[in-house]
Amino acid sequence: MSAGAHRVVILGAGPAGVGAAYRLRQDARAEVTVLEQHDVPGGNAGSFEFGGMRVDFGSHRLHPACDPAILADIRGFLGDDLRDRPRHGRIGLRGRWIHFPLKPIDLLVRLDPGFALGTLRDMISKPFRAAPAGDSFGDVLMANLGPTICESFYFPYARKIWGREPTALSGIQARRRVSAGSFLKLARKVLSAVPGLKPPGAGRFFYPAKGFGQITEAYASAATTLGADLRYGRRVTRLVSPATDTDPWVIEMTSDQGAERIEADQLWSTIPVALLARLIGTGVPDTVHEAAAKLESRAMLLIYLSLPVPSFTEYDAHYFPGANIRITRLSEPKNYPGLGQPPERTVLCAELPCGPGDPWWTMDDAALGALVAEDLATAGVPLPVAPTAVLVRRLPQAYPVYTTGYERWFGILDQWVESLPRLLSYGRQGLFAHDNTHHALAMAYAASDCLDPDGFDQVRWRAHRAIFDTHVVED
Repeated sequence: MSAGAHRVVILGAGPAGVGAAYRLRQDARAEVTVLEQHDVPGGNAGSFEFGGMRVDFGSHRLHPACDPAILADIRGFLGDDLRDRPRHGRIGLRGRWIHFPLKPIDLLVRLDPGFALGTLRDMISKPFRAAPAGDSFGDVLMANLGPTICESFYFPYARKIWGREPTALSGIQARRRVSAGSFLKLARKVLSAVPGLKPPGAGRFFYPAKGFGQITEAYASAATTLGADLRYGRRVTRLVSPATDTDPWVIEMTSDQGAERIEADQLWSTIPVALLARLIGTGVPDTVHEAAAKLESRAMLLIYLSLPVPSFTEYDAHYFPGANIRITRLSEPKNYPGLGQPPERTVLCAELPCGPGDPWWTMDDAALGALVAEDLATAGVPLPVAPTAVLVRRLPQAYPVYTTGYERWFGILDQWVESLPRLLSYGRQGLFAHDNTHHALAMAYAASDCLDPDGFDQVRWRAHRAIFDTHVVED
């Protein structure tokens, strides 16, 4: 098969989908069609208009840890629109506000004395503590950090974000999701704010002038320019796997134009792997469907408040680990690119993790706006005025939840995907991963680099997968 003869169909136009489409067309490795159910690219990494501003689906940043080649491409797409900004957030901890990223002087001045003394005691006593009995999220962090930090910060935050007790979560969740999971790592984080000790990119992030979705939009535009076919408003209804080594994949879908059916030599999926199993349906073993049902995801309510004031605070984000506050994070999108526009109003975005069965999930916009106002008053940062508008976006699958033993169930799904010819499941949702956008783009670039004229190099892909397993969320 000559280069460029592969017909690759990609499910999903988020960063992993359009990133791969761009790379495949850049190197003329394949004919590419991307299918997206929404009318625009981006997925949860997209942006939209509200309150006269571009806002994101929650709080997003491009981290300096991004692979240099990927960052160079993004800079090439966006030019001066890609802003290099200092992080300027704060954490509400035991009635005090501390800066995030952590700063040594700020900690000395603002940290609750009881918390500081307890943390010092835990650090000194660490060598004498008994080894943990298990390998849960709670076991890992308690062994490494002790009770003060765990019980005041990580454990209440974990209950809010993932809806489970720390002991019911896998230790993998701690290793993948907590970048400062030991006293040594925590000290490095704090010292990275000291001039002379600060590594490149520490305490900074990249953010586009027109919202985080500008990154995915730029990839989609570049892929289209290079010949990729991006089809929006397509809802895939069925996937038919090849009956022989030479048969194509068949993708059935619907849109406003009616039913469609296309073929692919290679099917690349960035949609949730459990959904992939349901779409294939026929011939999928019961054990695979049972494993898919065991994987849990946490839903998220994004509650946007439009305020008729120039700004709410100077901070880009507030973090609320305490159990007395229901929201976990509040971001002010206007402060991310630092443009100060529009001058007469601002928008806040509150994040409220929940389950689809929770009463919050079905509350109307006004009631959820009132909930946010109540939480902010409790936190000591009340709204200066009533919002002129409230908008709620519901994300049914915002975070994977790594319950104890989840890897067994994901392993069954993963092995099943590998057993099907010319099928690739990747990206955040495809690999059930806690990842940043730069990780999703790294997967996209790696996948495209594995497609050779003779087919997909599974050995090379497994080597990339081993690297993906070391990804730790930046925050």
